Amino acid sequence: MPTSKNKFRAYIEVKGKEVPVDVVMERRHNTRFSITRRSVTLRLPALQAPSFVQQQLSALETWVTQQVEKKPALLQYFEKKRYQSGDILRVGDRKYWLEIILENRATHTAKLIGDTICLNLSENSSEEHRYKSIKTLLSRVVAGDFLPEITDRVYAINKRSFNRPITNVVLKYNHSNWGSCSAKGNVNLSTRLLFAPPDVQDYVILHELAHLVEMNHSDRFWALVASFMPDYEEKERWLKANGSTCDF
Repeated sequence: MPTSKNKFRAYIEVKGKEVPVDVVMERRHNTRFSITRRSVTLRLPALQAPSFVQQQLSALETWVTQQVEKKPALLQYFEKKRYQSGDILRVGDRKYWLEIILENRATHTAKLIGDTICLNLSENSSEEHRYKSIKTLLSRVVAGDFLPEITDRVYAINKRSFNRPITNVVLKYNHSNWGSCSAKGNVNLSTRLLFAPPDVQDYVILHELAHLVEMNHSDRFWALVASFMPDYEEKERWLKANGSTCDF
């Protein structure tokens, strides 16, 4: 389905799974393959015939299959969770029952009632749009439920480590990183982090708080992190190995 004149979405099959491909036609002289956590990207020289594009998609399919054989965890990036009423969403030590209702409505909404997340979805939207909306809505509801606890932990860790002023703590969906921290003391954490063990969550919190002292990743920065969490590299390894499973 085209998304713009020079970019469109295609699909390839890798080990029986449908994998999305962002095909980008631009001013370049060669073809480039790449994999991110969200999609595979195929970059092509502009103004190519459809037969050439299909040929490159076939080559890309072979290349991605080879990459997955070397690193099977790559395929997890493209596995979609399909939710239905009665499913249980487990986040940390909490369980949420899902109630999904399709209605003739213009928008999607969700709210937490007790331990049930009620999702009211528009039956007029596409399945792909509903899938993306469910992820966004679940993240938003779970963030609201966890925010008081996470905020308390951020302040507690800050008090026993750097003890710098904190302006705000935000918990929201972010796929590009686990967290960030601004010079103004705004600490942002991804809701994906809620699927990680508590000690890994504490590491990410400590990591972001260290940026209140060093706004970079210099040797001084890592020395600060190590001074309060000597085994932080173990947490880094956990995120690298298991990060793809932390998602809604």
